[in-house]
Amino acid sequence: METKNLSENRMGTAKIPSLILKMSFPMMLSMLAMALYNVVDSVFVSQVSENSLTAVTLAFPFQMLIVSVGVGTGVGINSLVARRLGEKRQEEAENVAMNGQFITVISAFIFTLIFAFFTPNLIGFFDPDPETFELSVSYLSICGTLCAFTMIDAASHKTLQATGDMIHPMIVQLAGALTNIVLDPILIFGYLGFKPMGVAGAAWATVAGQFVSMVLAVYFLYRKKNTLLRMRFKGFKPNLSIIKEIYAVGLPSIVMQAIGSVTTFGLNAILINFSNTAVNVLGVYFKLQSFVFMPVFGLNSGAMPVMGYNYGAKNKTRLMDALKYSLLYALIIMCIGTAIFQLLPQFLLSIFNPSPDMIEMGVAAFRSISLCFPLAAGGIMLSTLFQAIGRGVLSLIISLCRQLILILPVAYLLSVVLSFGPNGVWYSYPIAECAALILSILFTVSTYNSRIKYLSPDM
Repeated sequence: METKNLSENRMGTAKIPSLILKMSFPMMLSMLAMALYNVVDSVFVSQVSENSLTAVTLAFPFQMLIVSVGVGTGVGINSLVARRLGEKRQEEAENVAMNGQFITVISAFIFTLIFAFFTPNLIGFFDPDPETFELSVSYLSICGTLCAFTMIDAASHKTLQATGDMIHPMIVQLAGALTNIVLDPILIFGYLGFKPMGVAGAAWATVAGQFVSMVLAVYFLYRKKNTLLRMRFKGFKPNLSIIKEIYAVGLPSIVMQAIGSVTTFGLNAILINFSNTAVNVLGVYFKLQSFVFMPVFGLNSGAMPVMGYNYGAKNKTRLMDALKYSLLYALIIMCIGTAIFQLLPQFLLSIFNPSPDMIEMGVAAFRSISLCFPLAAGGIMLSTLFQAIGRGVLSLIISLCRQLILILPVAYLLSVVLSFGPNGVWYSYPIAECAALILSILFTVSTYNSRIKYLSPDM
C-alpha cells in the first residue's frame, strides 16, 4: 500500500512542470514508436505498387474507427479511475477498471462480427478499381476480425496510466511497434523463408504487433506486483452505473475520435474522384503527421490523470498549472512540426517512392495543412481538461464542429463547387482548426467559471 501512496503523492504534490514531462515522456516515446511503424508499414507497401498504397489508405478510416472505440473507452476508464484515486476511493477505482475491461471485450466482439461479414461492403463504398478493391479487402479483413488485440491493449494501458504508471504502458507500445517493424519486410517481401504476402503481410505484421502489446498490457495490469490497482475476476459483476460514468467521458471521446474516421472516409471519397494520387497524398500525410500529433497525444495521456487527480482533490492551482504547462509543451511540439512540413515537404514525400505528380501535389498539401498544427495544440489540450474533469461532451462538440460541421462541407465546397480541386481539401484544415480553437476557448472560460473557480483552497 505504500507504493500506492507514493504514486498518489506524486500527482498531488510534485512540481507540475517536471511532473507533466515525467508522466508524458514515456507515452510520447511509445507513441512516436507507433507513428514509426505506421510509416514503415506504408513505406514498405508503397514499394510493392501504388495500388497497394491506395488499398491500405482506403482501409485506414476503418482501422481508425476500431482504435477510436478502444482508446475512447480507455479515456473514459482513465478519467474515472484517476478521479476516484484522487478522492481516495480505492475500491471504487478498482471496480471501474474491471468494468472497463468488460465493456472493451464486448465492443471487440461486435467489431469482429462486423468485419468478418461486411468488409467487402465497407470497401465497396469507395468504388475503387478491382485490384485496389481486392487488396484493400484482404488487408482490412485481417486487421478488422482480429481487432480485439488492439482494443484490449488500449483499455489496459489507459488503466495503467490512470494510476500514474507511464513506464509499463511505454514498454507495451514499444514492444508492439518493434514487432510490427521487424515483421513488415519479412512478411511483405518474403524474407527468412516466408512466402511473399504483399499487402496481406503488412496486415499480419500489424496484428502480430497488436497481439504482443495486448499480452504485455494485460500482464502488467493483472500481475500481483501491481499494488496501485488490484484487478480481481472473483465476484465481479457488471455495474451499470459505473459503465454509464465511464461512457460519460468515454463515449464523447469515442465519437470525437471516430469523427476522424468519418472525416477521412469523406475526404477519401472526395479525393478519389480526382485521382488515386490525391488519395495517396492524404494517406501519406496522415502517416507523417502522426510524428507531430502522437507526442501531443502522449502529452495528453500524461496530463489527463494529473488534471483528473487534482480536480478530484479540489486543488485548483495545480489543476490550472497542469493545463498551462501542457498547452505550452504542446505548442512547442506543434510549431516544430509546422517548420518541418513547411521546409522539408519534398524530403518527407520521397520516403514513399512517389511519382512526380504525387510530389507536386504533396508539397502543396503539406504546406497548406501544416498551418493548422499550432491551432490544433490549443484544441487538443483544452479538450484534455474537459475529459479530465468529466465534461467529455464539450470535447465532442468541438470535434463535431471541426470535423463534420466544418471540414467536410468546406472541403467539398472548395474542391468541387468552387473547383479548387484537391487543394480545396488541403485549405479546409486550417479553416476548421481556427474555428475549433475559438470554440475551445469559449468552453474553457465557461467551464472555469462553473466547475473550477469555486474549488476548495489548495490542500
